[in-house]
Amino acid sequence: MEVGYMPMPPDFKYLKVFLKGKPRHQAYDAFALKHPAMDCGRRAKIFSPFDALKGFSDAVASKDVLYISRPEMSDGDREEINRRLGILNMLTCSGRAARENRVSVRVRYFVLCTDKNNAACGVRGRIQSVSGICMRVDGTVSHSITVGRSIIHFRDILSIEADGIFDEDREYDAL
Repeated sequence: MEVGYMPMPPDFKYLKVFLKGKPRHQAYDAFALKHPAMDCGRRAKIFSPFDALKGFSDAVASKDVLYISRPEMSDGDREEINRRLGILNMLTCSGRAARENRVSVRVRYFVLCTDKNNAACGVRGRIQSVSGICMRVDGTVSHSITVGRSIIHFRDILSIEADGIFDEDREYDAL
């Protein structure tokens, strides 16, 4: 006997069960009411792969990240960033001014590694960037800039870019 293209061994233990086929139930019998047919989408989830060791694949992938030392910045670069932060502070001195001016910026900054299972934790990091509307520049309390929902400390900033805002010939009045 053959099943599909495979021959069925004569001593197959479940031959009688196999030959009976899929069970058929009346539309509203007790079994059908207690165990309704499952749609194919839900049934497929039963056999989908799952992550037996939650977070293990992420932990392995985190080892592939290359961390670098904090880039050294020259005094001239640091002064330029401070100048740009001052301009942004004038343009976003209040929530109302920030909403009216809607200064779109791109900030590159350094983020330390926080993975405690990595040798780079707290010592090395990587460079990230964020783009969005500059909502606040706080130079007194937290020494940070808020871009969109990201809060970046001044010491971590590597560069700030904005189209036409930081031109040398542009004048800003104190608000």
